[in-house]
Amino acid sequence: MSAQNTPFNHPLPIMEHFFTIQGEGYHSGRVAYFIRTAGCDVGCVWCDVKESWTIDESQYMSISSIVDEVLSVGANFVVITGGEPTMHSLSALVDSLHENHIEVAIETAGVHPLDAAIDWYCFSPKKFKKPIEEAYEKANELKVVINHPSDIAWAEEHAQKVGSSCQLYLQPEWEKSDKILPLIIDYVKGNQKWQISLQTHKYMNIP
Repeated sequence: MSAQNTPFNHPLPIMEHFFTIQGEGYHSGRVAYFIRTAGCDVGCVWCDVKESWTIDESQYMSISSIVDEVLSVGANFVVITGGEPTMHSLSALVDSLHENHIEVAIETAGVHPLDAAIDWYCFSPKKFKKPIEEAYEKANELKVVINHPSDIAWAEEHAQKVGSSCQLYLQPEWEKSDKILPLIIDYVKGNQKWQISLQTHKYMNIP
């Protein structure tokens, strides 16, 4: 089915979109098409994509053109990320991807309601804006970026609120990996419900 057939073709602000390998969390190592929406109201100080925080009029793309890009490379898995993707209505995009038999995941700080039937919800809470309760209910994966040793205890607070089947990951903030990763390794050894997520795409030097 052509993406042109979607009945809801309103535009979305897209900072970038590209075919790559998922580098983090549960789906690490899996081929994925990334759709990075523009706009963020969370504002992590260590964010490595700060250029995604703002929206420019030139960034808007129609749903059909986004989906056609995905179809052009034959991707069967899409990751919607940001920015903060839940700032936008994603139902039309996700429905169109599903119509084309494409699995869809989202990575979000969980600060806004999600209006789309996502297949995989990666909840990555941030201290800079409080998540909403819906995020804990929807989370298939909890991925907490550890920027300071105290963040591990903060991660545990979130782990207590997600469902029992939610996959739990601690991920060192890239610029502090040398100092933080040994702490995470020691912690995970003693708390085996957690796994370690690394930004393997950066080690592979791919987007």
